[in-house]
Amino acid sequence: MLLAARGARSIGQGALIVGFALYLDALGWRAPAIGALFTAGLLADALLVSVSGPLSDRFGRKRFLLVYEVLHGLSATTALMTADPHWLIPAALVGGFGRGANGSSGPFAPVELAWLSQPLAAVDRGRVYSANMAIGFSGMAVGALLSGLPVLLDPWLSGAAAFRPLFGLSLGGALCCLILLACAGDMHRPRAVTRAPDTPPDTATHRAENALLRRLFGINALNGIAIGLVGPLMAYWFAVRFGRSPADIAPVMALAYLVTAVSSVWAGRLVRTTGIVNAVVWMRGAGLLLLLALPLMPTFWMAACVHIARSALNRGTAGARQALTVSLVRAERRGVATSTASMAIQLPRAAGPLAAGLFFGAGYLSAPFYVAGVFFGSYLYLYRRVFAAHDPNRRRPAR
Repeated sequence: MLLAARGARSIGQGALIVGFALYLDALGWRAPAIGALFTAGLLADALLVSVSGPLSDRFGRKRFLLVYEVLHGLSATTALMTADPHWLIPAALVGGFGRGANGSSGPFAPVELAWLSQPLAAVDRGRVYSANMAIGFSGMAVGALLSGLPVLLDPWLSGAAAFRPLFGLSLGGALCCLILLACAGDMHRPRAVTRAPDTPPDTATHRAENALLRRLFGINALNGIAIGLVGPLMAYWFAVRFGRSPADIAPVMALAYLVTAVSSVWAGRLVRTTGIVNAVVWMRGAGLLLLLALPLMPTFWMAACVHIARSALNRGTAGARQALTVSLVRAERRGVATSTASMAIQLPRAAGPLAAGLFFGAGYLSAPFYVAGVFFGSYLYLYRRVFAAHDPNRRRPAR
């Protein structure tokens, strides 16, 4: 049920990762304003991420995701009905339009990941989490392809109005998710707020876990800054850099997500043989080289090919990284761990779209890629240095 919900949710997200920034542009928004809206949304997500995981450790997972889908559906309905900024801005903040969650439940993604971990042994998480991401990326590919609908609808809906039906995909996904999640069973046993007097806390283990989570936060923050600079406004960059319409951009973004889905499955298999950390460093290292080459591409189709390959290598490791995160702590603290990892990415990531929008507005179309490259490189070095010793797929059980 959780995997199916991710697939249903990802189609609308894929359509809006391409279409939403272009929709705002068609409404007359300037690049800094578009970037500022994305930044505000990411900050709101970071705030919710910081509390959703820990609260779900105490009260269970299911109710949080059901609330999210209700709010998501209401936001999509609002955006379908009006383009008035007084309504559209709150809807975008709540619904996460265009922020590219890869099928996850946005600020409640830590809850979803902790829920998914319940029936899985540590050595199986890399494979299953990679499959989970592959489903999300496949749905994003379908949605990104459907983001070309405004071109087909132009004879009946002109200008910005042609983008409005894309929000219907988001609404349909929310309704499907509500049904699927309502039918899913939550195996979680809520953690008691207080400990029984005769059960002393495992202080050493708790402190060791907290130390790892602090390191995870700092390292993921570097990743978050880089993602924010090059992720949310990628479709907008293609439009400005090469003067292309959604009819050209949509198939490129769709193919990027489809290839990333295949890459996620391959990464899950690579984890079994090389370990999580090696798989992440090797794949994302190659992706970093392609990121630096991307702004140098002289034609749209050359840039599109580099973007597709970079996406597959960089984002294909997401499931493996999530598997490592939930393996750093005990079962009753997985909500805390996934919230820490997500907040560390979301909070600094929020500054990226605004910075990228300012760069684009000033005519510096290459600068965000090179700044992001510095942060990606630092992330990879520290990721291997800190977490290689904690890789569950490099520790073989005794026989």
